[in-house]
Amino acid sequence: MAAETRAPETVVAPAELDNLIGVLRGRGYQVIGPTIRDGAIIYAEITTAAQLPTGWTDAQEAATYRLERRSDEARFGYAVGPHSWKQCLLPPRLRLLRVQRDPERGFDVREEPPPDRPMALLGVRSCELHAIAIQDRILADGRHPDDDYAARRADLFIVAVNCHEPGGTCFCASMDTGPAVSSGYDLVLSEILDGEHRLLVEAGTARGREVLDQLASQPARPVDREAAAAAVRAAADRMGRTVEARGLRDLLADNLEHPRWDDVAGRCLTCGNCTMVCPTCFCTTVEDVGDLAGGTAERWRSWESCFSLDHSHLHGGDVRAAPRSRYRQWLTHKFGTWHDQFGTSGCVGCGRCITWCPVGIDVTEELAAIRGNDVDGDPPAVHLPPPTDDAAARDAQR
Repeated sequence: MAAETRAPETVVAPAELDNLIGVLRGRGYQVIGPTIRDGAIIYAEITTAAQLPTGWTDAQEAATYRLERRSDEARFGYAVGPHSWKQCLLPPRLRLLRVQRDPERGFDVREEPPPDRPMALLGVRSCELHAIAIQDRILADGRHPDDDYAARRADLFIVAVNCHEPGGTCFCASMDTGPAVSSGYDLVLSEILDGEHRLLVEAGTARGREVLDQLASQPARPVDREAAAAAVRAAADRMGRTVEARGLRDLLADNLEHPRWDDVAGRCLTCGNCTMVCPTCFCTTVEDVGDLAGGTAERWRSWESCFSLDHSHLHGGDVRAAPRSRYRQWLTHKFGTWHDQFGTSGCVGCGRCITWCPVGIDVTEELAAIRGNDVDGDPPAVHLPPPTDDAAARDAQR
């Protein structure tokens, strides 16, 4: 994690993005950037700027995502897709070790080696930088650091992008995590589309300056800075969603028995999509698998979700058997008790959980409903149907 040393801004032509990728690859980086696959803008390895989603944007609403053509050739004219950068630093599935039976020496245990080359992430938005910082606090700088995460994070090169195109489900302005990039980058780009297509670039670290020096550039003019700043201000005004973030921790803690939990439980499929696309969720599970001959065994780590029954399974049963309790656990942890554990909210306002929920559950709507009808304040008369059996009674208490 390189120290930040901000340098004067310069301007480059869009064609220089290809040179930027080439310079990073020449310095040994695997470049991961936005590209189109399976009808979505995802993050994958790219080797040329031709793979960027030039001229494409994404239209997003609750349970809705589709690509649409833009009227310009913007390289970063979209919001965020189903992928987050979490997949690069905390892979969805990772082999931790391999055990091989040796007839003469017993067992040969080999831990999975770290990646053989560092990564450069191209196109990181401010909300996603905040998400990386949250995971850093937990997985790299916490009491129990994750060795694989720390190794991937140590030499990471970040090319950030100021967001000028929020999606219909974005609310980073409400969470104070965007749309402007403020820190945590090696280079930051602002794409300007006011007739003369160009990119305002600023280096945030010494190595960022070294890369920038290898690109054809010219000094930034006041008109360039103002155009970039105006685009960020416009993005902040066009957020698809808003949420009142003030006091959410106490609000949720005071409303653990709010009738809204039953309402959302009637819609929630407990599929875990929201946790899979969330850039800050970090729960994992570990599984040991062996071959049929008994000669080899492997230990694998995979993403886990608090919406699964196994996540809260203890001897004797599941702690959170009802959908109501599982959704409540996720929302109150993300917006509430995360503050107690990690000193910040667990939400960065990217809106992915709204877009990729198959039934369109909207966290901003759920939070507003609880705030607007705070049971701890003046609860309405709510009469729930009585449970029909002992199992239903236990679920109603959770």
